[in-house]
Order: sequence, then C-alpha cells, then structure tokens
Amino acid sequence: MNGVGEAISFRVEQRSSVCGARTGVVETRHGSFATPAFMPVGTKGSIKGIFPKQIREGGAECVLNNTYHLLLRPGSELIQRRGGVHRFMNWDGPILTDSGGYQAYSMADINAIDEDGVTFKSILTGEKIRLTPEVSMRVQNQLGPDIMMAFDDCPPSVDPEAGPTNQTRIRLAAERDTGKSKAYSHEERLDLALERTTRWLDRCKRAHANPDTQALFGIVQGGTDLDRRTRSVREVCDIELPGYAIGGVAVGESGDDISRVVRHTAPLMPEDKPRYLMGVGYPRDMVAAVCAGVDMFDCVLPTRNGRNANAFVRSMEESGGRGQIRLRNAKFAEDDRPLEADCDCQACDPTRHGWPSLDGSPFTRAYIRHLFQADEMLGPLLVSLHNLRFYQRLMIDVRAAVANDDWLGLARRWPGAAAGVPTELMALGAE
Repeated sequence: MNGVGEAISFRVEQRSSVCGARTGVVETRHGSFATPAFMPVGTKGSIKGIFPKQIREGGAECVLNNTYHLLLRPGSELIQRRGGVHRFMNWDGPILTDSGGYQAYSMADINAIDEDGVTFKSILTGEKIRLTPEVSMRVQNQLGPDIMMAFDDCPPSVDPEAGPTNQTRIRLAAERDTGKSKAYSHEERLDLALERTTRWLDRCKRAHANPDTQALFGIVQGGTDLDRRTRSVREVCDIELPGYAIGGVAVGESGDDISRVVRHTAPLMPEDKPRYLMGVGYPRDMVAAVCAGVDMFDCVLPTRNGRNANAFVRSMEESGGRGQIRLRNAKFAEDDRPLEADCDCQACDPTRHGWPSLDGSPFTRAYIRHLFQADEMLGPLLVSLHNLRFYQRLMIDVRAAVANDDWLGLARRWPGAAAGVPTELMALGAE
C-alpha cells in the first residue's frame, strides 16, 4: 500500500503508445491484482461449483460478490459476525461488491424507486426490502470487501419500447418511476438517473464508515447519449474517490453502442484512478474497452455459459463465428478432443493441476457432452473452469499486447476478440 490510511492504491506500469490502453496494479489490504483484470462473479459468495483454490489456479486475483443477494441471504450482520466475506467464503484475495443498484434495473417489475432509494420485493420471501444509499453502505461495510460500489440509479440505456430487445416490463417500471401515467420519456428518465446517481453518490460517501480500509467507487451513468456521459463523468468524478466505474452499459444496447460509449467515456475519467467497466462482457467488448483505457471488468458469462454447456474457444471457424462451441450438439458425441487443444485449464490439461488421469489425457468433448446429457454436475464444473481460464488467458495476452503494442498479434491469437481492436491499430501492426 502507498501511504497510511489508503484503502487501495493504483499504479500504472505501462502505457500503449498508440491507444489509451495501460497496464497497472491495484493493491488492497488482501493483496494485489494486475490490470487489465477480469473478475469472476460470485454473486452469493461463491463462484458456482468452483473451489477458491481452483479460482486462484485459473489466474483470477479478485472476485465479485453482490450486496443485494448477500443481504437477503444469509444477511450482512451474520457475515460480519463471521469475520466478513473473505473469511466467510475462504478467499484470501481482493473482493469487490456491487451495491444492489443493478438489481433495481434488472428487477424493475418487482421494485419501486423513489428519490430516497429502492423498495424491493424479496425474491426469497416476498417481503419488502428497502435499499437506500445509506443502507447499501452499511451492508457493504458489514460485508467487508476491499472495493465497494456506490448505490446508483441504473436506467435502461435505450428506450425499452424501441430497443433491440423486448423490455416491456422495464418500460412499465420506468413509466411508474418517472411518474408518467400515459407517456414515457426516455430522455427524462436518463436525466433523472444521472442527477439521482450524483446525489446518491454524495450520500454514499458521507455514509461510508470505513474509508481507510474499504475503497468506494463512484459510477458514471448517461445511457448511450455522449453529452450525458460527459456530464456524468464531470459530476461523479468531481467527488474525490479511490476509483470510478462506467455503469449502465450492456443493458439492452448494441455492441457498437457499448464500444462507442466506452471509447468516449473512459478517457474523460481520472488517469490516476482505476477505471471499471461494469458487467462487460464478451472478449471483443473487453478488448475495445482496454484500448480506450479501462482497467477492470466483471461478467457472469464464463460461468453462466459454462453451466449451459457453452465453451469459449479461440477458433471462430470451429465455433461458427460465435466464439463458443455448444456441447449439447450431437456432433460432439464422439469427439475425443479436449475443449481447446492449447488450453492449460483444469479440464483441458489436468496434469498441470495435479489431477491424476489416464495417460495424462484431458477430459474429452464426448465425455463432457455425456455429462450434460446425463445431468451430471461435473459437466458444468469442467466447462466453467475452462471458460474462467479462457478469460484469464485473454487478459494475460491483453496485458502483453499493451506492453508491446502488438495489437495485430493479439487479434490473430484471439480471433473472437479481434473486432474489439480498432482498425487503425490493426493497420499499424501490418506495416
């Protein structure tokens, strides 16, 4: 740690000479992690089905928990009595907690938002749960993560009625929350969320009880409107904090819009603080964000897709351009190859991790497909391990690309992420 009383410290170690990408290190009281970093999501205090040791062996250095879900069960006071989330889940590295603000968006049809906070209907008991900036801070202080997120108002990024996906329930909730009984104005909703997020951030900072041991990050909103993003950066980053995040993306907008918003927003944020892009995402989106200057990522994709028999692979040809193979497909029934030939994960190369296997052989696609067909829990576990390692291998190569400005090489090694490398950087590598 740098200095007395700092919850975290951040140093930039290398910068790209051709784009905004940088590598660095975030130091916390529970250790450090290299950036750009991908954080696996352990919503309820666990990365589903995976031991902490396996998470560490896969290359992850920081994990994410969720305030809302841990508040519901088992309760933040119970966790505090057991020494906080690190001791409770037996994870000795850094932990970041989301604030519950995203759940106000994703569960919009079962909550009610007002200027003071959000009233949720518990998904467990049906009882009313009240979250305000002050309650979110108290709960996160009790949980004890190294990094805690401000409680924000996350609006739909695009008009729920006109967006690319059917978000009728989000639109109806938005109409209710803006007090419009007949007509919903998406512009008014974005402005309200932007202003409310700033007001709530000020309340969060004043309510934060442990600023010397837990770092509070503010969250930038503004939808897909770049002028609103500029305004939100100015207002949020005017409040002095150890780090800042870009929120309200990957909530209904296109991949092109995600990239456009991040390319505009990230360079406006303080250079000497970590920049965190929340809830993203796919390899192409993360690489594009790294090129814009983002340092931290989280997403449920590796484990959620792993539980649904979708394995990330580098070959776009084999995956039909999707970047994933769907193991339930009958064509894998007699496929004796590993998930990916050059992968060093615990499914593809168990000998590297002390797993005894016949002749050092990996788990085959045929076997893993059988596990899913037979509803055996080992299948989701193996594909989750592979996907988690896939993301960490990508981050390792991304950090090397920053150091060497080898963006064309990164695109060649990771075809699924190539769309995230700006065209001008590809051209530089080809010269």
